[in-house]
Amino acid sequence: MSQSELTREVARRVFASEFNDSTYAFKESDDERAPNYALLPTGDRANRVFVVGTLTETEDVGDDSEYWRGRVVDPTGTFFVYAGQYQPEAASVLRDTEPPEYVSIVGKPRTYETDDGTVNVSLRPESIAVVDDETRDRWVVETAERTLDRIEAFEAWEAEQEAPESGSTAPTNEYAEMARERYDSPVVNYRNDVIQALESLENVGGADDADAEATN
Repeated sequence: MSQSELTREVARRVFASEFNDSTYAFKESDDERAPNYALLPTGDRANRVFVVGTLTETEDVGDDSEYWRGRVVDPTGTFFVYAGQYQPEAASVLRDTEPPEYVSIVGKPRTYETDDGTVNVSLRPESIAVVDDETRDRWVVETAERTLDRIEAFEAWEAEQEAPESGSTAPTNEYAEMARERYDSPVVNYRNDVIQALESLENVGGADDADAEATN
């Protein structure tokens, strides 16, 4: 296994709307220790994500042992977070926190298929912390910027592919190509989500620049 695979993956900032659409999971090698990735529809991979939102509900849904489910809401949708005996610190935060509270979560996306064939995406937390509203607002702005970066890279790649003179000289974007093959949702949807998220903020320093970029 390469050294890069042995190091901890960067946690991607992603809004709930895109996270829940990231239904395709894959590995990049046959090694049993190789990391699992979720394919983001904006053309990137995510082994870990960093999210901040409002914890609106917690429930112990375990049978024989504690298994906590949390609903965490951002301006675009809801993350479902599950923590049990293998995530004891995260489970204790879900157990002890009285909603509503702003929380930050670093964790790994997990997909599961229901009986009717629907693929749902949930978050297995490595850590959960209660945070303040400034942390939440800053996350919205930074996540908007990172999402726009992915969208613009995707759109630049797509434009090159569609240019008649591009031929074999067009730049490659492996994950954008995978996303276009796997997903039906156009990336403009996520640009609209960025605008929606930024409009949800009031009087937040730094939001204006990202908002201007989103509407360009």
